Amino acid sequence: MKHPPVRVLLVDDSAVVRGLISRVLSAEQEIDVVGAVMNGADALAWLGRHKADVVVLDVEMPVMDGLTALQHIQARYPKLTVIMASSLTQRGAETTVRALRMGAAGCVAKPVAGRTSDGINRLAAELTELVIALGQPSQRKADLSKRANSFLSPAKLRPVVAESSRDVTPQAIVIGASTGGPRALAHLLQSMSRDITQPIFIVQHMPAMFTPMLAEHLGRDADRPSFEATDGMVVQSGTIYVAPGGFHLKLVRSSENSVQCCLTEDPQEHYCRPSVNPLFRSAAQVYKDAILGIMLTGMGQDGIEGAAAIRKIGGKMIAQDEATSTVWGMPGAVAKAGLANSVLPLAEIPAAISEIVEPKAVLR
Repeated sequence: MKHPPVRVLLVDDSAVVRGLISRVLSAEQEIDVVGAVMNGADALAWLGRHKADVVVLDVEMPVMDGLTALQHIQARYPKLTVIMASSLTQRGAETTVRALRMGAAGCVAKPVAGRTSDGINRLAAELTELVIALGQPSQRKADLSKRANSFLSPAKLRPVVAESSRDVTPQAIVIGASTGGPRALAHLLQSMSRDITQPIFIVQHMPAMFTPMLAEHLGRDADRPSFEATDGMVVQSGTIYVAPGGFHLKLVRSSENSVQCCLTEDPQEHYCRPSVNPLFRSAAQVYKDAILGIMLTGMGQDGIEGAAAIRKIGGKMIAQDEATSTVWGMPGAVAKAGLANSVLPLAEIPAAISEIVEPKAVLR
């Protein structure tokens, strides 16, 4: 069945950027750039007369900025998908993280001024993938999901799963997320019991400039200490550690028996750095079967090998369900491979964590 192309409205005050993004997206047959305007007010006026499936919205604009425009779009057109396009500045990163927590479906980093040619290929790949994945009708999303997982080998991805022979209390929680992740993480951490003392480690696919802001916001959501992880940082109970953009986060046990964060620039996995895999695999090595993994919304299959490592050693895995995921790629891959102990709506995951994790448990 042939589906109509995704209709995209571009909103950016730079004619150069509008032209670049328009050429990138128009080169894809599945995308139709139906409009291009220079600020949020113009976007709202355009949407009052035309239809779009996706709005690519600049963060910083005159007249009406991206955050204000996002709020108006969500109020007037709640089913419209918004992708934020941000410059890699501290101000742009802060606003983008806020927008993602408010419900923007994804974000891309615009090419740095003076280095447009360096960033355009990255932007082309990221934005095209996001627009197609997020802008399709439900049936097409289902078709894409089937196509994306059609090459998964059951023999390869259904390892013998070890169930622990003892009633083990998890000593740490590891979480993977990508598209739609910031909002899902905010909800999860806001709803999680404050009595849970296990350290929480998070890999969220994000550019380097954004992850410090994410850690700061998540700390406020959870009402507990939260840091962008640094190399050699000693893990403390009741603390959140976010993998920094551009680095894999691994866990290691020191000679003094403390657990430490280890950052590496090893090759990308599933085209990602940070990847969920190094965190999940190393957590399984450090904590053995006393580990709880959670896979939240995200495109692709990053983390599936790490989830297999957690289950193989006897740890537990929870995957977010399809209905509440922005994109059911990463959690869907875990679920379809038989690696999830449970597949749950986002709203039910905090209670499930409490059932698995005894509040009295401490870091060992």
